[in-house]
Amino acid sequence: MKVSFHYDIEKFRLRDSRIIKKIINRIVTDARLRPGIIDVIVTGDEKLYEINREFLGHNYYTDIITFNYNEAGTVNGEIYISAERVRENSVKFNVTFGSEMRRVIFHGLLHLCGYDDRTEGEKNKISEMEEMYLALSYAE
Repeated sequence: MKVSFHYDIEKFRLRDSRIIKKIINRIVTDARLRPGIIDVIVTGDEKLYEINREFLGHNYYTDIITFNYNEAGTVNGEIYISAERVRENSVKFNVTFGSEMRRVIFHGLLHLCGYDDRTEGEKNKISEMEEMYLALSYAE
């Protein structure tokens, strides 16, 4: 799987991208899908807000937007993440920034693999999976 990280924020880089890539591959494998191309774009609140309005018609800030380009069982997509929103949520949930960033990335990948979070049951399932992959990422 080709996973690339792109940064819209000056002097910002994920220090643990190697581990994140490993877990991304695991998520795709566990879903019994083929790895393709994933771009993770870390940006700011305003950029994500613009994307949310333009492409989804939503008028609010969010931490992540995922664009699914899957083809015939091959996982391809773009994951846009607001570093500002992730930082705010890490404080709100009393977790480290790095941990919240991993959780959000894994959440996006789970969406690309076909998992949804529209119902309460789906939300619980995707949260459980996020926690499992987060724990695995720290075991690496």
